Amino acid sequence: MINRVVLVGRLAQDPELRYTPNGVAVTTFTLAVNRRFTNQHGEREADFINIVTWRQQAETCANYLKKGRLVGVDGRLQIRSFENSEGRRIKVAEVVADTVQFLEPAGARSSAASEGDPFGRSRNEMDDPFADDGKPIDISDDDLPF
Repeated sequence: MINRVVLVGRLAQDPELRYTPNGVAVTTFTLAVNRRFTNQHGEREADFINIVTWRQQAETCANYLKKGRLVGVDGRLQIRSFENSEGRRIKVAEVVADTVQFLEPAGARSSAASEGDPFGRSRNEMDDPFADDGKPIDISDDDLPF
């Protein structure tokens, strides 16, 4: 059997860090994942998916992730149920993350990101990816693969 989920999206809220009675860290957050199509009004909709991380990864997510950050999540889908205060059975779908990849550096949602670059590079850096500081590149013929 296969139960694998791979998502890329932005955090809809800051992660919430808690600890179990045994002292195990658990972090929950919601990931907004854009749909590939637009609705009748030409607007792109998103799905808001609950993510759960455990232990060291939970603490790392709580310390370094903030609302709006772009992340990749690899994990498994889990359906759990509980009884609410009114005595009704509630089912919850969530992704239990095996890995969370930070896909942009902290602070990348700056003015450069609003110009279309998710990594926060300026227009000049995006125009010439091989730009250097004016110094010649030192490459010997032995370094070339051909």
